[in-house]
Amino acid sequence: MPIENATHRGARPHALRTASALALCLAGAALPVLAHAAAAEPAPEPAPVADPTLTSTLDQIVVTAQKRKTDLQKTPIAISVLNAQALADRHIQSLVDLQSGGVPSLRVAPFYSRNSALIMNIRGIGVLSDSNQPARDQGVGVYVDGVYLGRAQGLGTALYDIENIEVLKGPQGTLFGRNTEGGAINIVTKKPSGEFHANALVGAGNYGSYKGELHVDLPKWGNLAAKIDGVVSHRDGLVKNPLAGQTDFNFYTKRGLRGEVLWTPTPDFSADYAYDTSYDASSPLYAQTVSAGTLKRPVAYPLEPNRVGVAAVGVTQQPSVGKTHGHRLLLEWHLDPHLQVKSIASYRELTQSQYDNGSATTSAISATGNFTGAKFSRYSLAQFRQNQASEELQLLGDYDRVKFVAGAMWYQEKVQDNAQAFYTMAFSDAAGSATTVIPYVTYDGITIDRASHVTTTSVGVFGQGTYTPDLAGDIFHLTLGARWTHDKKEGSLFTVNGATPSVNGVTAPRLLDASWSRVDPMINLAIDASEDVHLYGKWSTGYKSGGANSRSLTYAPFNPETVSMFELGAKTEFWDKRARFNVAAYTGTYKNIQLDFSANYLQYDAQGNLLNTTRTTTETHNAPGTGRLKGIEADFTVKPIPQLTLGASYAYTSVKIPNTSNPFPQANGVIITTPIPIYQVYTPKHAASGTVDVTLPVADAELRLHLDANYDSGFYANYVDPGFNTATGAVTLAQPKGDASVTFNGRIGLADIALGANGAKMQVSVWGRNIFNEQHMFYKAASALVGTYGFFNEARTWGVEAQVRF
Repeated sequence: MPIENATHRGARPHALRTASALALCLAGAALPVLAHAAAAEPAPEPAPVADPTLTSTLDQIVVTAQKRKTDLQKTPIAISVLNAQALADRHIQSLVDLQSGGVPSLRVAPFYSRNSALIMNIRGIGVLSDSNQPARDQGVGVYVDGVYLGRAQGLGTALYDIENIEVLKGPQGTLFGRNTEGGAINIVTKKPSGEFHANALVGAGNYGSYKGELHVDLPKWGNLAAKIDGVVSHRDGLVKNPLAGQTDFNFYTKRGLRGEVLWTPTPDFSADYAYDTSYDASSPLYAQTVSAGTLKRPVAYPLEPNRVGVAAVGVTQQPSVGKTHGHRLLLEWHLDPHLQVKSIASYRELTQSQYDNGSATTSAISATGNFTGAKFSRYSLAQFRQNQASEELQLLGDYDRVKFVAGAMWYQEKVQDNAQAFYTMAFSDAAGSATTVIPYVTYDGITIDRASHVTTTSVGVFGQGTYTPDLAGDIFHLTLGARWTHDKKEGSLFTVNGATPSVNGVTAPRLLDASWSRVDPMINLAIDASEDVHLYGKWSTGYKSGGANSRSLTYAPFNPETVSMFELGAKTEFWDKRARFNVAAYTGTYKNIQLDFSANYLQYDAQGNLLNTTRTTTETHNAPGTGRLKGIEADFTVKPIPQLTLGASYAYTSVKIPNTSNPFPQANGVIITTPIPIYQVYTPKHAASGTVDVTLPVADAELRLHLDANYDSGFYANYVDPGFNTATGAVTLAQPKGDASVTFNGRIGLADIALGANGAKMQVSVWGRNIFNEQHMFYKAASALVGTYGFFNEARTWGVEAQVRF
């Protein structure tokens, strides 16, 4: 199997030249369109300057969390919103970048070392185990313009022209349906306006990074409006790979193209079609061992207690490449002034390769201390393919005292994956100071470790209505809702260790044919205590679908896990709408939690005798008992003067999972019944974010400064202790917790620089992420043999950008 050369090492000295060339290409592509638009329409008149006393009020935030546009302050659920400006200020180019903070109750992280698949947790709920398999799901639903994205793969692609990213906290089972027990991430893109606008951006930074964007909103032609978005971004690896011709660690190249056409033949009907295609190449994070275990380490791999910029030893590494494309058709009919019908149809395809050699240090150990010929650098490969289709119908009513949404959804996805792992490097001397690459030709004999395919079909019917009784000045709003969902999964585990599975003398694919039905209710009572104070109490439930573990030998199905949550909240504005304070407190239960455990690779001969081996499998179990959830979230924004906006957000999150015993056989078929502690993963108990935004006039332009600080108290990355004495109940090796951290991001720019009479304006800016170069290990794991190892946060990155708007 050939190894691609994707080092990009030579790009660093030429980043500015690369960005300049990119700028010329974008400008060359845009000029004909701009010239036509300028000729077709006269330059707009300059907007009148607003009275400065009016700019002290905070901007209204409009969200679509309830399937219609509403004011955030009057929407009785807990939501955090990142608008286009907030994304630019934090230099967020994809969902991967949200791991630096911004929404304290949301955690985004790579799955282990892999940027090609993301973990999403809200309020501590979402992912406990490997959700990247075909028959397993996440507990946080990700939606783009109403379309559910069914896989953890593909979420790291570049974002297009974003209006808002709405983070809906807590179960969203009524309106958002599948797999939203922790919450939902609702991404809303900017629509064609029918007026000419253009936005071109180029930038370059350290680590050979560059970025380019072109967004063109075309003038309306008859009943048609159209919009085109193109994005590209690149960064060389943050950790160099010393092996010549191989990819550095933690690099990416992202590019995408999106087109949207809006047809409005009558005021009461519209058809909105969008197509997007994207390419996302990345390499894994570099694992560092910070303290030693009981086995000996080679000279070439010393302990690395601090974040490094160059790997100790070069290893085989190529990019993991994800490709996605999809279609979406939104139809809207206004049957009368009070009643609207929507249809959202979509089809998407995804392929994702995985090439992960980021953990080479953890396999470079020896019991004897003689490393001659010892293999290390275990390369983890997987090929993943998915397609999905969905159709959602909505009926929206808006009457004097009743507002409602009712509808139905159909979703189907077909997924297939395989996986294999093998060693790519070996030591050539006893001390382990010299290494050699294992010849590529030997890879051809490596078998597929496992392969499976699954078809998931989900149907649902939902309804939610809000009634405002003629009582006390219409201050009460009662909302009732429910969704019925039926999930079915059919598939097979058809390869184990390079062959058809053989279980207890039966050789055949292990089949999955399971289905589950569920009703998720919701009740919400909101009270308008005053024009600027809105209170609510909400009870809702959500679930994560059942499935099967493709690391299992039996491929036995497991059941859905569920969350039930009660929430109290207040949304307030004061000081003439210069200040805003929103707070929510919640408590709930967490049941049938899907946990993975190690099991012995049990086989029996024809006479029923146990053929015991040292090999193990991974089995999934719905844990007995009830977990407990509780937390507090608060957001405060104040604009004391027109030039200054301050913000602060905080989340306290507590998830208690009952101690659970491993129900699967261990050595010689023994089942150990001692319950062991279970930690909630990717969930800091305390997290906070603060922002400062300053706007100052400079001649005819505007100086804009942004600074944000992000804190978390650290979290567990694995939910069981690696060493546990089941006989005595003593922990022999505790699961380490990730470090607490505070990181800062910032941007300073000069905006609204006039470029001529045609109304074009320019902005130049300098941005930085982790600007004080703080270092911490956000992911920690431990092994008695290896020691403590994991991944450090990203080093400081910075860059400059120029943006032109028409």
